[in-house]
Amino acid sequence: MTDFVPGPAERVPEPRPSVDYAAVKSVHLMGIGGSAMGNFAGMLQARGLEVRGSDAGVFDPMRANLLDWKIPFAEGYDGANLDWGDGRRPDMVIVGNVIRRDNPEAIAMRELELPYASFPEALGEWLLAERTPVVVCGTHGKTTTTSVLAWLLEATGNNPGLLVGGVPTNLGRSFQQGTGACFVIEGDEYDTAYYDKRPKFVHYRPHHAILTSVEFDHADIYPDFPAVSRAFRLLASLVHPEGQLCAWGEDSRVTDVLDACRGRVVRYGFDADKYELDAVATIVSIGPHGATFDLHKDGGFVGRFDSPMAGRHNVLNVTAALLTVLDLGVSVTAANDALKAFKGVKKRQELRGTVADIDVLDDYAHHPTAVKETVAAIRGRYPGRKLWALFEAESNTSRRKVFQDMYIDAFAESGADTVVFCSPLRKAGDPLATKELLDVATLCDAISEHGVPARYIPDVDDIVNLVARDANPGDVVLGMSGRNFRGLHGKLLDALQARFG
Repeated sequence: MTDFVPGPAERVPEPRPSVDYAAVKSVHLMGIGGSAMGNFAGMLQARGLEVRGSDAGVFDPMRANLLDWKIPFAEGYDGANLDWGDGRRPDMVIVGNVIRRDNPEAIAMRELELPYASFPEALGEWLLAERTPVVVCGTHGKTTTTSVLAWLLEATGNNPGLLVGGVPTNLGRSFQQGTGACFVIEGDEYDTAYYDKRPKFVHYRPHHAILTSVEFDHADIYPDFPAVSRAFRLLASLVHPEGQLCAWGEDSRVTDVLDACRGRVVRYGFDADKYELDAVATIVSIGPHGATFDLHKDGGFVGRFDSPMAGRHNVLNVTAALLTVLDLGVSVTAANDALKAFKGVKKRQELRGTVADIDVLDDYAHHPTAVKETVAAIRGRYPGRKLWALFEAESNTSRRKVFQDMYIDAFAESGADTVVFCSPLRKAGDPLATKELLDVATLCDAISEHGVPARYIPDVDDIVNLVARDANPGDVVLGMSGRNFRGLHGKLLDALQARFG
């Protein structure tokens, strides 16, 4: 092991009033409409705290959840939101990472000298301190791997805590308190708060951890790949000495950070002849209904497993989850039975509907590598069928021209038959200048030159009209966006229904 050398993203947070968590009875959450913050509000209420919040706008499904849980929220930020009436103020404020320093509530919070903490810090103090944190990290595959791992523990009677960015279909929710020893959490490398630029996972106290991949991402936070690598080296250094770090061993960008780990390191992958691996997954069969593979560890046969998820990348995700739960004491037989029953994650290869034998799927993929792997997995799941790949560049990373060339390769080599881009998302007060955005028209021309027809159709309604007119029974339509693709999936299903009846 080598000592971790902090970089710019690991600088010490700004000083602020201390929080006595044991004394806190009431909490205000700034940014309560986000998935993680809203779910955390529900968890804090379940702990018996009085909870309120605010956001610029609160939309379904989180709006419906907060109303159902009877958690009051204000739409629009205002220092007056910290006045709860009768001279009362919240005991502390939780600051979401969407909040900027000049937010009126942040200004009022500091002027009133209210104790405050970031969401990751508060989560670590309230929910992880007495548990065994199992933290899933990496550029790709975090949500799927976290969901599989949590389900394997849940289905085998271990009742873990859970907080994940998606919704595991089996559980029907993205969070739960749980009563078991383990708390499974998706460990994001995005920064913590405006006053704490360290990765969120710094606060999660990993006992066991998974590192699926290391690539340049979050270009609005990290200036270059070395900064990303430093962040994941920090993760490796945080793993408990008695814990385990399960890491993909077939990429030097991952293995280069592993010497910082004080716990056990398990490198997994497919090719033991080419790479130094501790655990090897050997695919027996793979196709539309998932994969069957054999797992060996330290030269010994562990077992044969049946995964319902398509794609080689999902075999790797499942392998990491299995190696973790087996180390936590789950038996091979129980793990395999649970895996067979896994129903996937919403917005991860999710079938939104079928009309006239045209399947419409939804996926979160936004980074070029994720796009390539996702489309390839759908290609393998639906062999011989025309595959439409529709894409919205909406995240701060996916919209940037820095990935222009990578998107060309991703779509040209993915197995898609037709590619369609809408216009990149523009946001109010968007910090990205036009020259920094993807040049989508040029991008589509380049993909077409590689032999895959690609079109730039700025308006989503026009994309819906095109696909509804030209798609034929047997086609597969995959819409990829980190948000809701401006309603594309529902609109397309309605348009197909109108055409075919």
